[in-house]
Amino acid sequence: MTSAAPQDVGRLAVRVSAIGDQADRVRSFRLEPADGSALPPWEPGAHIDVHLPTGLVRQYSLCGDPAERDAYVIAVLRTPDSRGGSRYLHDTLGVGDTLTIGAPRNNFPFQARGRRLLFIAGGIGITPILPMVRQAEREGESWSLFYGGRSADSMAYARDLARYGDRVRIVPEDSAGRLDLDEILGRPHTDTEVYCCGPEGMLKAVRERCDRWLPGHHHEERFTASRSAQGAETAHTFRVVARRTGVEVTVRSDESIADALTAAGVPVMTSCREGLCGTCQTTVIDGVPDHRDDILGQAERASGTTMVLCVSRCRGDRLVLDI
Repeated sequence: MTSAAPQDVGRLAVRVSAIGDQADRVRSFRLEPADGSALPPWEPGAHIDVHLPTGLVRQYSLCGDPAERDAYVIAVLRTPDSRGGSRYLHDTLGVGDTLTIGAPRNNFPFQARGRRLLFIAGGIGITPILPMVRQAEREGESWSLFYGGRSADSMAYARDLARYGDRVRIVPEDSAGRLDLDEILGRPHTDTEVYCCGPEGMLKAVRERCDRWLPGHHHEERFTASRSAQGAETAHTFRVVARRTGVEVTVRSDESIADALTAAGVPVMTSCREGLCGTCQTTVIDGVPDHRDDILGQAERASGTTMVLCVSRCRGDRLVLDI
């Protein structure tokens, strides 16, 4: 799935010190450093790569407290169509077992900027939102959270969130219907920052409403790739030059830049392989990228100076990359 050499850089050995059931099919894992040292710092919105003994690599949001340097906490939904990641964590991993993880990365940074904060979460999308809520409360920010899920039993950390009173609205779909996004986002509030994480349908609906009155103030995190990241557009063959090594490769229509370079002896560090995590983000020296990821912002895309190699392609015939 990934190139072994660069993936070994920056890995951390951790031990599972506690496992808890947070909701139906949602289990939390407390990960402590195996050598007892302090873990790298992180900020709300960050995630880690979890390297499983099976060879799989999966990304999970950190949902604990950034001030706690002796442990990371992740919460994992066991999906019915699991490709092996959530199934292994739920069915095989136990207290005392060891794992290797990557250092925290953040594609969903949280900045209050003195504005009103509106958090919207759907299902397991609550995990990156939790640390944001805690920080907003700790810093005395004005905030509110709307949290939807299929049922009360499926909504992780709902009991913990009850401590915040009416600033949190818990909306189980089976008893209260879906989140009313027209009510939540129906009126313009230009002093608001919106942070959203959840299923693709909800993200799209929130994005459409925010684009009408909050350009630049909408932030989202997704756990599955959008159609563009999955390669919905047509693809063509093109050439890629790895400037540092001088290697030039042909990228076929049915392969990624990352795979073509790795096969030619230029290892590319990858993880999600869906344009979600940013591990393979690389500087573009020449050529026009065809962006198909879900992490670069509009300004980054427009600049054409960086791209994500696991899913994005070339709009012309040739790219020159700083790799």
